Amino acid sequence: MLQNNAKLKSLIVSLWDTLWSSGIANPLTAIEQISYLLFLKRLDENEKIAEKGNKNRTKGDYAFKFKGKYTPYVDVEKLEKQYKKSKDKTKSFEKILADARKPRSAVELRWSHFQKMPVDDLLDHVRYNVFEFIKNLNGNTSFFTKHMKNATFELRKPSLLVEAVKKIDDIYVEIEKDAEDGKQTFQDIQGDVYEMLLSEIAQAGKMGQFRTPRHLIKLMAELVKPKLGNRIADPACGTGGFLLGAYQYILTDIVRKKEPKKLMIDDDGFESGATSSILDKKNKKILEDGLIGFDIDVTMVRLGLMNLIMHGIDNPHVEYKDTLSKSYNEKGIYDIVMANPPFTGKLDKSDINPDLKIDSGSTELLFLSRISKMLRPNGKAAVIIPEGVLFGSSSAQKATREILLKDNQLDAVISLPQGAFKPYTGVKTAILVFTKAKENSKKWNTDKVWFYSVDSDGYSLDDNRRKLKENPLPEVKASFEARTKAKYKDRKKHFFVDLKEIQENNLDLSYNRYKEYEYVEQKYVPPKEILATLIDLEKEILKDMNELNGLIA
Repeated sequence: MLQNNAKLKSLIVSLWDTLWSSGIANPLTAIEQISYLLFLKRLDENEKIAEKGNKNRTKGDYAFKFKGKYTPYVDVEKLEKQYKKSKDKTKSFEKILADARKPRSAVELRWSHFQKMPVDDLLDHVRYNVFEFIKNLNGNTSFFTKHMKNATFELRKPSLLVEAVKKIDDIYVEIEKDAEDGKQTFQDIQGDVYEMLLSEIAQAGKMGQFRTPRHLIKLMAELVKPKLGNRIADPACGTGGFLLGAYQYILTDIVRKKEPKKLMIDDDGFESGATSSILDKKNKKILEDGLIGFDIDVTMVRLGLMNLIMHGIDNPHVEYKDTLSKSYNEKGIYDIVMANPPFTGKLDKSDINPDLKIDSGSTELLFLSRISKMLRPNGKAAVIIPEGVLFGSSSAQKATREILLKDNQLDAVISLPQGAFKPYTGVKTAILVFTKAKENSKKWNTDKVWFYSVDSDGYSLDDNRRKLKENPLPEVKASFEARTKAKYKDRKKHFFVDLKEIQENNLDLSYNRYKEYEYVEQKYVPPKEILATLIDLEKEILKDMNELNGLIA
């Protein structure tokens, strides 16, 4: 959508630049602040829709947010100065203060109200009244309220807030125009806008945290096929990209069954019908309850909550929790796990859950063990890992691979091209797909592993990651689904390797270990012929130089 609306894309970039130039240089902080403003605007839009009533949402099934009263913030020092300067002393300062603190209609907290306020009053109203209101919006028991508790509003200049409000209004005008075309709902376009903002996190990667490209998330969802009613988790969810990918895959699956004519082929070649309007109230609740995320960075938790909310998930379940620590012990309860856990971190072993049974502080190894334990029998996982995990010789690396092959059926090792995660990292990665068999299994539950090499993911493999014409990822999905019926004559592209051969190679799971290389015999020109050619060239050069010399007076 954004690629087809240059004006909308330009407005989003301009909003980002506005915050950046005003001194909010940390991408995470900037996106967090924009998230709050987008959320406020969204709430107002929802109220307008509910007030009018339409086929998708009527007054009867929408809980109005801005009803009742609120107690306004009062800058006592400022009010006192104004009182002292005023000639009117008919009321005492105490009376004026009491009047200023009288509860007022919560309608004043809506975007459509405060956007018209005088510049001098706007900042304090949004910062101390509106922002405090949304922090407690979903009730004390919601994940949103819980993790917004210590959030702060960092836009401190009235002029900056005025400009940001104006640009978000302009963005929503463009969203409405796109929604009128009927290709996407207002809610889904709004989610895409937020996704573009999150892409700016490229500059903020730390401890292995970075945003997974959407096209790879789509592929992984296509491989594990989450369903409505599944419990779906990401133990290191960041901005919630995998939860969102599962959500959109399920929406597309519902469209495929109910209204197949609405299916389209997206920019990456996959079927798409991810429109949130297809959900009725019951299925919406089932789907929301089935998406669970965890992260140890509270800023990421807030961004993840906002991301899911912007895509129509009203009550997302994203928790601030270290899933590798002793405090986390969920086992065998998830149908699907999709993840790209941090893989440059080294943890203090003293707080690592001993139940993981990996004697290492390397997060990439610990998360694989954690994900295996989270899955119920027959539950499926798709996980991105650095390829070093697949062939490393340490006892911890080998123990991790043993978990993948014993406690699970390791279905596939899909080697991604170098550069798939640029500009974040140049580390070569792979996607592991596995199905849980039995916890702490004594026997090997993998009989053979399917290997596949992705030469191109449909984007340039440099820092720019430009979209290419071809869409190779659907072919990965098709080959994966047909793998058990296909006949493999060689190991040049994709193939199976039996467990016995893997065991003989110290449990090496790298694609290159088993790939069949083609050696093409090179034919070289004899040295005598090369020398004769060089002599002829020299003669031609000498002839030309003599002619040139004759022309010079």
